[in-house]
Amino acid sequence: MPPGRSVASPVLILPPPPVPSANLLTRIRSEFLEMPGLRLTLMQARRLFALDIVTCASALTALETAGFLTRTRDGAFVMGAPGRMTA
Repeated sequence: MPPGRSVASPVLILPPPPVPSANLLTRIRSEFLEMPGLRLTLMQARRLFALDIVTCASALTALETAGFLTRTRDGAFVMGAPGRMTA
């Protein structure tokens, strides 16, 4: 390599995560409302809702951001406190 030239590292550009549909979010909310003590890891939720991992993570994160779900210390998703919900 000639002096003064550097090799740039390739940049990995990932597509944005899929935006979960309103129907999917409603379906997940319904399950948690029907079973208030429901506690699911990402992998359990993926199997229960028959989703790919990326879509499931996106949906759970959207519900967490809205305050409907909260994540426990060990990473499981549970229904959040009613006063926290923003959507």
